[in-house]
Amino acid sequence: MPGALEGTTVISLEQAVAAPLATSRLADAGARVIKLERPEGDFARGYDDYVHGLSSYFIWNNRGKQSCTVDLKQPDDLALVESMLATADVFVQNLS
Repeated sequence: MPGALEGTTVISLEQAVAAPLATSRLADAGARVIKLERPEGDFARGYDDYVHGLSSYFIWNNRGKQSCTVDLKQPDDLALVESMLATADVFVQNLS
């Protein structure tokens, strides 16, 4: 049975807790969630190493998502993000 949000594309510029948890629920409901990460990766990747050397916290909050590394200071990466946003249904961010 398809999820309620199947066919919905979410672009998320997120890290840590709030947005990753919220967008994991959108992915659970069938949305295609694309997580944008800085070149160093989400710092939650280093919270622990319980799952085959990877962070259990990161894996749990980012299950079902696609991930793309971008450096918003680079023109090509910024253009890529702009093109992704142009076709997205939802944009989520939790940066200050």
